[in-house]
Amino acid sequence: MSSAVGKSVSVVIPARDAEPYLGEAIESVLAQVPAPLEVVVVDDGSTDGTAGVARSFAGTVRCVSQPPLGTAAAVNRGVELLQGSFLAFLDADDVWVEGKLALQLAALRARPSLDAVFGHVVEFGEGRPAGEPFPGYVRGTMLIRRAAYDRVGPLADWRLGEFVEWYARAVDAGLESALLPEVVLRRRLHGSNTGLLRRGERDEYARVLKAVLDRRRARDAPTRR
Repeated sequence: MSSAVGKSVSVVIPARDAEPYLGEAIESVLAQVPAPLEVVVVDDGSTDGTAGVARSFAGTVRCVSQPPLGTAAAVNRGVELLQGSFLAFLDADDVWVEGKLALQLAALRARPSLDAVFGHVVEFGEGRPAGEPFPGYVRGTMLIRRAAYDRVGPLADWRLGEFVEWYARAVDAGLESALLPEVVLRRRLHGSNTGLLRRGERDEYARVLKAVLDRRRARDAPTRR
């Protein structure tokens, strides 16, 4: 695959207090062959050295900072700045596997009707054995055409379920996606994972699903004259 193809991929990494992990995340993106056009790290109000880590990478990596507005706002800010015709995403504590972009770009090139490609995930962590791969319909595995992403629109302001709600809108919009059998993302488990820190807020997933169902009911309801 030509390097020109890779140069059409833009990546956004939202990050808050991710100093211990961000460098490895960025390196896993820059190591892709072909390499991406650009990587935008959005520092979401970090109180540690996250921004310094991001700015230590020269070249295609850019760091922008904002107040602590949350993951959805950080991703949306990053997407506004991206220029590539394909978009990809990575959380600051996770890692792409070697060959992720090449596999997914090949799938999109082979099937022009595809809007997005996902892959499988393995979880890992300090002192933990690697888990079994599982299907990853998550932001970190997705490579999507920019035009398709724009059809769905930005992430809504949910603290935990922002991608669940976005993916439901993508399905409703008729986006065509594929799930590759290969592992493309290594998800790090650690004591600062957002899902662990916000265990008390997990009822938000139920609110997200209710919002999705309410929207679909309203869409499908017969129009009254």
